[in-house]
Amino acid sequence: MRANSLALRLFLSATAWTAVILLITGIILSSLYRTAVERAFDRRLGVYMRTLVADLAAPEDTPEKFPQTFGEPLFELPLSGWYWQVTRTDGGKREVRSSRSLWDGGLPQLEKMGVPANAGGSREGYVAGPEEQQLRLIERSVDLGDDGFFQVAVAGDAAEIFEEVRGFDRALIITFAALAAVLLLTTMFQVRFGLAPLKRITGGLAGIRAGTAERLEGEFPVEIAPLARETNALIDANKEIVERARTHVGNLAHALKTPLSVMVNEAAARGDDPLAAKVAEQTGIMRDQVARHLERARLAARHSVVGSVTDVMPVVTSLARTMEKIHRDRAITIAVHVSALASETVQFRGEQQDLEEMIGNLVDNACKWAAAQVAVEVMSERPDVNSARQVLRITVDDDGRGLSPAEREQVAKRGQRLDETKPGSGLGLSIVVELAALYGGGLKLGSAPIGGLRAELSLPAG
Repeated sequence: MRANSLALRLFLSATAWTAVILLITGIILSSLYRTAVERAFDRRLGVYMRTLVADLAAPEDTPEKFPQTFGEPLFELPLSGWYWQVTRTDGGKREVRSSRSLWDGGLPQLEKMGVPANAGGSREGYVAGPEEQQLRLIERSVDLGDDGFFQVAVAGDAAEIFEEVRGFDRALIITFAALAAVLLLTTMFQVRFGLAPLKRITGGLAGIRAGTAERLEGEFPVEIAPLARETNALIDANKEIVERARTHVGNLAHALKTPLSVMVNEAAARGDDPLAAKVAEQTGIMRDQVARHLERARLAARHSVVGSVTDVMPVVTSLARTMEKIHRDRAITIAVHVSALASETVQFRGEQQDLEEMIGNLVDNACKWAAAQVAVEVMSERPDVNSARQVLRITVDDDGRGLSPAEREQVAKRGQRLDETKPGSGLGLSIVVELAALYGGGLKLGSAPIGGLRAELSLPAG
């Protein structure tokens, strides 16, 4: 999951809510369990208290009325944490009876501590006992009428409650940790499964861009099916616009060709007439401008087609063989080299006709100026280490006289020729520059290692 991705957002939000819910649930369960343990402990202490109250109500001559152990040896063991205490609160002198375990100490009174009584008249709470022991104590006031008014208290070691709750909390943490791990794994699966159709759309668009597919195919969930439909409709609209543009360009070319030809012929028929010469001159300029803009429109329309991909090496080797035949009388040799970073399947993201036009112009120009040899190198590389985009570089070198920096700038302009004795119209390199620019590439001219001109063409790789 990459940063700022939809999958990461869904996973983090689900993780946050899972953590909050588990934390709140754990706190609630721990609190409920603690309350249940305290209630059970209080019931145990309540049994001992009822026994003490029954002893208080029994006649004074009842055998073994006090002391009471309730069958629990801890009430006999000094400072064991288990104590009982009966205090007479009426009369002038305070009378106290207690378990042997309390030794010479006493239990604090919850009533004096401000603890309210419950519906049954008892008070429960935690107090500090002898030796700073943590005790759970219940206390109750008993009115025996003529026999007096008493306060009965029974306390037990609260460590049993705390240990029981800690054991439950440990088990709860382990259980919830395992549950959290399972929920996170489930969340990851749900995110990947839920976003799988988007991944299919991404793969389909990559296939369209690479030229291996023309439309998004397959069934998609109802939430993203409109996206797939609109994408296919956009592709169809793009193709329709391109086809219309091609048709209009063709119609315009035919519409202008005949009037221009008529004007040229009429001017030529008037012989040495200065007006006819001027008309012929301007008509030639018009014809050149019309040809230029129609060519640019044609190239732009063709470049707008989505998904065109061309294998480079078949085009380069075919053009090399053709150019060697054309310049056979000058014995020009053309060497084609593929760099170690490229392969036989290196591709150009564009139409084959455009690639042939660009490379053909560069190789033809190199052959015209070469003394004996032309070298063509093809490589595919990344602009930088972190970039996933591939760039196609094609360099064409010749061993001719080369060009100065000023001459390199001049020859890239449309119609500019340095040597009128060489065949051509002077449009070759300018067409390459314009075509490369339409594809987001470019053309650089420099000095070749073999002595002449180097033309380096950069284009998007497929």
